[in-house]
Amino acid sequence: MKKRLFALALVGCMAFSMTAFAEESTEGTSEGSVDLSAVETVTDGKLTVATSPDFAPYEFYAIDEDGTPSLAGFDIALAQYIADYMGLELEVVTVDFDGVLTELQTKSVDLGMAGLSPDPVREAAMDFSDIYYEGGQSLVTVKDNADTYNSTDAVNDPSVSVGAQTGSIQLDLAQKNSPDADIVSLPKVTDIISELLAGKLDAAYIETDVAKSYQKNYPDLEIVADVPYDVVGSSIGVSKGNAELLAAVNEAIAAAKVDGSLEEYISEANALASGEKYEGLLDENGEVAADETEAVTE
Repeated sequence: MKKRLFALALVGCMAFSMTAFAEESTEGTSEGSVDLSAVETVTDGKLTVATSPDFAPYEFYAIDEDGTPSLAGFDIALAQYIADYMGLELEVVTVDFDGVLTELQTKSVDLGMAGLSPDPVREAAMDFSDIYYEGGQSLVTVKDNADTYNSTDAVNDPSVSVGAQTGSIQLDLAQKNSPDADIVSLPKVTDIISELLAGKLDAAYIETDVAKSYQKNYPDLEIVADVPYDVVGSSIGVSKGNAELLAAVNEAIAAAKVDGSLEEYISEANALASGEKYEGLLDENGEVAADETEAVTE
């Protein structure tokens, strides 16, 4: 189920200053070359962004002292920066990862921000922004199996079960590098981690920084190999054919890099991700579902 959340209320819980954002966005608008008034969005006056909050430190729910979940992560902070830069109100739609791609393909949202890697296959359905964060891809297992499943070749066997997130670049990499393995596609990274720790999966393809984030909470996880990939980094998915929006997003990304905001967001997101958090979708009441409370980690 989709949850529509306004980041102006959410990001305050992440200790980001919206006043500072507004000041920065004013400077960016006056100095930029894009005519922001010409940018069209799905809803007038709003920037609608789809995300999948199971991908710390990109996007997740930070749990405060009262147990209240608040959407967090450097993708969320950057989304707010972009909206402010464009003079728009931010609306965030939370779905599973496959849903992010669907929302973009159907042009139900303006942007998709979920640690997306530029991919030629996806370019038929969406445009990609400039790279805003550089990261790698990894093969992950548990410590007891680290010597056995220590490479993509080692897991390329029908007797080996390998996990990857549905619709992700990691699934593509699993199919490319381990085509003979028993590849298991799961909707959430949290599901993959649970299956690994329970011994139901032997290994998994996971984005490197996401794997490192999980390692902090689950020290039994082991990153055993870097996985080669032509594109090292993450981009924002942009509604296909909206050239003005794409140009504005790229201009905002450049501004966030120059003024140091992006570096700050990454640092703060990593700090939040090391605390109590939940990765997944909330229930209809905006809370962690009763059957998911064990998924809250610290």
